[in-house]
Amino acid sequence: MTDSYLMRNLRAVRGRAYPRLIGSTREPSWFVFDVILPLFTIAGYAYVYKFLDARAELIGYVVLGGAMTAFWLNILWSMASQLYWEKEIGNLPLYLMAPISRMSILAGMAVGGLFETTIQAAMTLAIGAIAFNVVFSLASPVMLLVVFVVTMIALYGMGMMFASLYLLLGREAYHLSALMMEPVYFASGFYFPVRHLGFWAAAGASVIPITLGLDALRQIIFPEGIAEDAFLPLNTEIALLSGLCVVFMVLSRYALRYMEYLGKTTGRLTLRWQ
Repeated sequence: MTDSYLMRNLRAVRGRAYPRLIGSTREPSWFVFDVILPLFTIAGYAYVYKFLDARAELIGYVVLGGAMTAFWLNILWSMASQLYWEKEIGNLPLYLMAPISRMSILAGMAVGGLFETTIQAAMTLAIGAIAFNVVFSLASPVMLLVVFVVTMIALYGMGMMFASLYLLLGREAYHLSALMMEPVYFASGFYFPVRHLGFWAAAGASVIPITLGLDALRQIIFPEGIAEDAFLPLNTEIALLSGLCVVFMVLSRYALRYMEYLGKTTGRLTLRWQ
């Protein structure tokens, strides 16, 4: 019996997730570096806060933010640039010819990358918390899970959209990833409460889902700092993150369709100025 369209796409998700799940075990040194290296940045900011005799929860913000950098790096280097690299090594024509949705290919990449990155982030968080005596006051495990899930869906939806845009931009994909890495650390408040950038700057940075997600996670894990550091009420941030999930999924689908249209009508997958 011929497989249904749904089953083909589910198998595509599994097929693209598998290499990322297995690949991390083939080069264990990469995993060690991905866990340990963020700790140096965490230590730098933590000691600055200690020197300034800052509130204890600010060091906790740094540890949490440092752990969350793993997800942003995964979006830039393993999602946004992926279709460009697949084109370079010759796999992209196979993806375009396959009788499946291109969204399922990107979804598989997201599932595999999310699993591996979550383990890395959890280990970085645990080591950082032990090293700097961070005390977590978890207000609601259910809300923590809800915030994490909607943040990851929105963030990886953004990565799917970037995957098509980076492919359209061609060789500039690598430079864009490098350009967006450090500024987002600052604008999204990875190492300090984003509220202190000012309302409009924080609102602009909220287009990047990890900004609201990180602020919401801090409200749940460090409830004692809510009044002084929270950007928006928790329920408002969850609602905005849910909206970003829809927006980025729709935009990623539109970007993929435009990429295919460009290939069919012009015979190439980059913009004309490339």
